[in-house]
Amino acid sequence: MGKPRVFIDGEAGTTGLQIRSRLQGRNDLELISIDPALRKDQNERKRLLGSADLVILCLPDEASREAVSMIENETTRVLDASTAYRVAEGWTYGFPEMTPTQKAEIQGARFVSNPGCYSTGMIALVRPLVDAGLIPADAPISVQGFSGYSGGGRQLVDAMEGRGGEHPLAGLFKSYALGLAHKHLPEMQKYGTLQFAPLFTPSVGAWRQGMLVQVPLFLRTLPAGTTAESIHAALAEHYRGQRFIEVMPFEHGKPAEPQLDPQTLNDTNKLQIFVFSNAALGQVLLMARLDNLGKGASGAAVQNLDVMLGLEGEQDYSVPPEAPAVTP
Repeated sequence: MGKPRVFIDGEAGTTGLQIRSRLQGRNDLELISIDPALRKDQNERKRLLGSADLVILCLPDEASREAVSMIENETTRVLDASTAYRVAEGWTYGFPEMTPTQKAEIQGARFVSNPGCYSTGMIALVRPLVDAGLIPADAPISVQGFSGYSGGGRQLVDAMEGRGGEHPLAGLFKSYALGLAHKHLPEMQKYGTLQFAPLFTPSVGAWRQGMLVQVPLFLRTLPAGTTAESIHAALAEHYRGQRFIEVMPFEHGKPAEPQLDPQTLNDTNKLQIFVFSNAALGQVLLMARLDNLGKGASGAAVQNLDVMLGLEGEQDYSVPPEAPAVTP
């Protein structure tokens, strides 16, 4: 049997370029690409979609739906990086560490949706605690996210890096989605197993990549006896032995790090979890740190690709140091 054939549809965008960087030097699969001159040729695109063992879609939602409709065989597997299928029936959520069985479900799935970056951080913090009975499913949850500008897509990246357009932030920082209807809310609620959508307030800053996601908790709203220590212990137990998710030390409320730089994990597929607390006030702050282009997008996609194709090894899914800078 030959090497699995992988086609990245949308490989010229930020996510597609990052995936190619992470696959650089791999000899256990065959990457196939569309001729740049034929990029708008739907017949050629359809041919490639149907000839691959696995297709990674790095496209806007409607284009992803169109691509899936163009696959007429029953064997090509699909990993979609858009929002189009994240809560759709028949699609498996591509977060292998979410539950003890999630990785096996991804292994056996034909259609897998890659999680959103903010959602990855939020679900990593909340889902284990709901499953452990430490956060009630009907709890009012609020989430704050802070991301580098690369999460805003090509237009924002170009504007921030001087390739046309005015500076879109009008400063160093901008809050957005103030209508409280961000596109990641459905997956946060579904895979956080919450009865109600969380209140989510994202912000973007003038750094290229790297993000923080935080969830504040009041102990008085949680089951009796819940403490910061029991929350930390539940998270540590859930992620014990995981390669890419690390629960940072907790020592009687002393912060593992006094300040968190969102860029620390850039170009990796890692996610770190922190628990901060003020026992006197009965408050706990959960925080996740990850690269929005790594575990929040392309790193997670390559991890899912290997799970789906049975190619997992010692890869760390980081961007190789010698890889060229990604510029969409």
